[in-house]
Amino acid sequence: MEKLVAVMMVFGTGLVAIVAFSPIGRAIANAINRRSGAAPAPELAAAVDDLADRVEALHQQVGELAERQDFAERLLAKVREKGLPAGGQG
Repeated sequence: MEKLVAVMMVFGTGLVAIVAFSPIGRAIANAINRRSGAAPAPELAAAVDDLADRVEALHQQVGELAERQDFAERLLAKVREKGLPAGGQG
């Protein structure tokens, strides 16, 4: 009987450790932290701010690229309307 209890304790401890370090365990810990009103770590807040800045920069670049694409498409449309120029001289 004592061996059975010891084996169950070992496997139980292992199972708890696996769950605690899994994404499920992290989600449970985050939920507990949110309920307790714990503020995020300063380095986490700084990382989020940095990522937000990067996303904003990427958003601006995508907008600029869209404008350039529209400009290039308008130029190509004008060339197609007028007809293609003659081939190179040579």
